Amino acid sequence: MNWGAVVRILSALIPLSLLFAAPVKAEWREASSANFVVYADDDEKNIRRFSEQLELYHLAMEALTASDLAEPSPSNRLTVFVVKNEREVRRLMGEGSRYVSGYYLPRASGSIAVVPRVKAGSGETDFAMIVLLHEYAHHFLISTSTLAVPRWFNEGGAEFFASAEFPSPGVISLGRPAMHRAGELLYAKDVKARELLDPDAYKEGARKGFDSFYGRSWLLYHYLTFEKSRSGQMRTYLDLLAKGTGALEAAQQAFGDFEKLDRELDRYLGKRMYSFTFKPGEQAVGPIAVRRLDEAEGAVMPLVIRSRNGVNKEQAAELVAEVREVAARYPQSAAVQTALAEAEHDAGEMGRAIIAADRAIELDAGQRNAYVQKGYALFDEALDADGADAEEVDKAYKKAMAPFVALNRLENDHPLPLIYNYRSFAERGIAPPEQAVKGMERAIELAPFDQSLRLNLAAYYIGTGNFERARYHLRPIAFSPHANGLSERARRVVEQIDAGIEGDDASQQLMALLASRAGDDEEGDGGAGE
Repeated sequence: MNWGAVVRILSALIPLSLLFAAPVKAEWREASSANFVVYADDDEKNIRRFSEQLELYHLAMEALTASDLAEPSPSNRLTVFVVKNEREVRRLMGEGSRYVSGYYLPRASGSIAVVPRVKAGSGETDFAMIVLLHEYAHHFLISTSTLAVPRWFNEGGAEFFASAEFPSPGVISLGRPAMHRAGELLYAKDVKARELLDPDAYKEGARKGFDSFYGRSWLLYHYLTFEKSRSGQMRTYLDLLAKGTGALEAAQQAFGDFEKLDRELDRYLGKRMYSFTFKPGEQAVGPIAVRRLDEAEGAVMPLVIRSRNGVNKEQAAELVAEVREVAARYPQSAAVQTALAEAEHDAGEMGRAIIAADRAIELDAGQRNAYVQKGYALFDEALDADGADAEEVDKAYKKAMAPFVALNRLENDHPLPLIYNYRSFAERGIAPPEQAVKGMERAIELAPFDQSLRLNLAAYYIGTGNFERARYHLRPIAFSPHANGLSERARRVVEQIDAGIEGDDASQQLMALLASRAGDDEEGDGGAGE
C-alpha cells in the first residue's frame, strides 16, 4: 500500500453523481433486521444490501471479539436514518457540525444514527458508511464490556473495525488499512506512542489542533493485533487495566520501551498489511424485511427524523405545526398520530400529546412509541402536580406509569418501563425500593451506551454511601470514547473514591464534585466524521 498514492487518488476524485442529480418522487422504505432498522428514500435493492452489510459487520465483530450478544428487543435496535446528503446531516446536527459526515446518538429510548445516502455496492466503502461503522463499533464494544479503557484503545478499535470492505455479497474484510486516515498519518502533527498510552502526556501537550491521534491509534491497534512479535500484549494490557493498574504503568508492563514501539510503528506503516476476511456463508445474516412506507408514513418521515434527532423550544414550535398539517391530511394513520404525539410533547402540549397517543393506539395497539410519548406527557403532568397533596401526587404517578406498564407487556425487554418505574420514586424524593433499583441495573444492561442511566444510578449509590457501586457505574463514563465535561467530572469522583474518601460528609462532597462544572474539558469525539 502506497499512502502517498492513496492521497493523490482520493484528492482527484470528483463526485460526478452530483452533476447529474435530478429531483425524483420520494419513496421511503424501511429495512428491518435483527440489530438495525434503516429508513431511507431509496430503492429496495440498495437498502436491502445496506442492511445486509450492517448485519454482516455486526456478526463479524462478534466473531473477532468472541462475543455473543443477545438479540436486542425491537425498540432497542439501532435506527439508521439515511438522508439525502452531508448538508442535510449537518443541518440536523446543528451547531459545530461543519466537518461532520454522520453521527450517532446513544439513548435508552432508542439510539439513532444519521448518515447521508450510502451506495452499498462492492469494492471501496463509502465514507458515510465508514462513519456509521465507526460509531456502531463504539455502540457494539460498549455493549460487550464495562471495562474502562483509554481513549486511544476506544478510537483505535473503532477505526480498526470501521475500515471494512464488502468486496462481494456475503463477504466482509475487517482490519483493512484505514485509507481515510492517510492524509492525517502523512501530514498531520505526529502523536508519539507515549502520548497515546499516557492520557496525561497527551493532555500536557495541549493537543487541540489537527494531529494524528485517530490515525496513530488505529495504527497501534492494528499493529498489536497482527504483529507476531507482539502477540498477547494487547490481552496483557487489558488484563492489567481490569485489575486497576494505571494506564501508563499497564502500557509499560505490556509493551515495553515506547521509543522502540514508535520506531516499529513507523516501519509498519510502510509494510503490506493483513486483514480478516469472512467468506460467504461463514456469517449467516438473518432475514431482512423491506417494505415501502405508505403515503402517510412517507409524508411524515422527514419530520420524524427531525423529531427523533431532538429539537429545542423554537424548533419544536415549528415542527409541531408541520406535523399537525400532515396529521390533518392523514387522520387514519397510526404512524402519523404517533409522530404527532411526539411533536406535541416536545412543544410542551401535554394534553394534545396524550390525545394523539391514544388515537394512535386506538388505530394500532402495536405503536410502541405512542405508549412512550403518552408516558412522557403524563410524567410531565405528574411533575407539575408535586405541589398537590400526597394522595393526588401518588395517583398522578400511578397514572403516568400505566402506558409504560402496557409497553412492558408488548416488549418485555424495553428499558424505558424500568427507567420510569425508578423515576416514579426518585422524582418525588422517595427512596426507590430494591426492586426499582434492580430494574435500573437491568435497564443499563439493556442500554449500556446511555450514560445518563449510569450517572443517575451512581448518584443514588453515592447518596446511600455505596461508593464502590457508584465507582463501577462512573468508570465507563470517565473513560467514554465521547469525552466531554461529564467524563471529566466522573473521573474526578472516581479518583476521590480510589483515594479512600471518608467522613460524615463524604457523600455530599462527591455529589458536589459530580455536579460541578468547574474545569470541564468539553473536547468531543467526531469519530470518523472529522
